[in-house]
Amino acid sequence: MSIAKTIEITASSKKSFDDAISSGIAKAGQTLKGISGAWIADQAVEIANGKVTGYIVRMRVTFVVK
Repeated sequence: MSIAKTIEITASSKKSFDDAISSGIAKAGQTLKGISGAWIADQAVEIANGKVTGYIVRMRVTFVVK
């Protein structure tokens, strides 16, 4: 039997939503073992002077607890 836990993290990038997701998962993976999935709960952009300057994702990351 496996037990999983879900946490919510927020990650940002100046490049893209994909980069924000990848960097968020990579950072979470430094301390969490057994990450099995993520659900993107929300996406937002930062805007300055009428231009997109940053990408933000809020995601729920699931990992297996032994």
